[in-house]
Amino acid sequence: MPGAPLKPMLAMTGELPSGPGWAYEFKWDGVRALAQINDGAVRLFARSGAEITAAYPELVPLGAQVPDALLDGEVVVLTDTGQPSFTALAERMHVREPGRAARLAATVPVTYMIFDVLRLAGADLTRQPYEQRRETLDGLGLGGSRWAAPPVFPDGPATYEAAGEHGLEGVVAKRLESIYRPGVRSPDWLKVKLEVTGDFVIGGWRPGARRLGGLLVGVPAPDGRLIFRGRVGGGIGAAAERELLAVLEPLRVDSAPFADAVPREDAKGAIWVRPEIVVEVKYGQRTPDGRLRFPRLRRLRPDKTAEEVDDAG
Repeated sequence: MPGAPLKPMLAMTGELPSGPGWAYEFKWDGVRALAQINDGAVRLFARSGAEITAAYPELVPLGAQVPDALLDGEVVVLTDTGQPSFTALAERMHVREPGRAARLAATVPVTYMIFDVLRLAGADLTRQPYEQRRETLDGLGLGGSRWAAPPVFPDGPATYEAAGEHGLEGVVAKRLESIYRPGVRSPDWLKVKLEVTGDFVIGGWRPGARRLGGLLVGVPAPDGRLIFRGRVGGGIGAAAERELLAVLEPLRVDSAPFADAVPREDAKGAIWVRPEIVVEVKYGQRTPDGRLRFPRLRRLRPDKTAEEVDDAG
């Protein structure tokens, strides 16, 4: 069977834009998913292009509401108070066994937050401006126990403030005239986070008072090695340490995967790994040479590959 219909358009990290010509949506802390629906049959695809339909059986009935479409959105698990929980979602995202997926759908259900329509009734909408696509999406009246088309707002500062009040990750600003550019990280879409976070690739770790005292992280260089961005020691509790060691131990290598020299105080006693594991890090600012200040581990990113990481966040 054919694979993913296209790669999703991506947002750049930036400041909240002002002036006319923009719309604002909440940023959801989940995993990106395209829903390809043909004759009522739903197939879901991750940002990587992998099919993930089996993981989320509760989304299959979406095809009864819109039998021929290509939708873009975010799969989230919402807490009782309405905040997305990536930790809860992590229990769902890699499940492919139908019986287990069905049991989890009953106990840890997901919600598909739909924010774009790229094809409808056989017509390609990607060349239409965002404003027109959004009107089309709202006109579909999509709503169910496990999916929704969250509202879009005209006031950026008010949307940003509301995101903070509701414990959300931030805001995505979209230029009203922007077309949908598959696979492109475009300045026509800007993600504005309530806290400064970024995704980084682990190149090694240093033991400390425990087996894992700090992570040595970087971003990919053109040659496939990493550019060093710092040592992350905060935020690594006992559970995170176990989770990290489970994925890092099999990746041990003899030499550092960094293109530049790692400072002696960071490299001392380091255990190097193949640069494959991605983590999200919260930090204050960056030094002039790009190092992270006051970094703290936020979470593993099993939904993201090292190749997808860039210094734009």
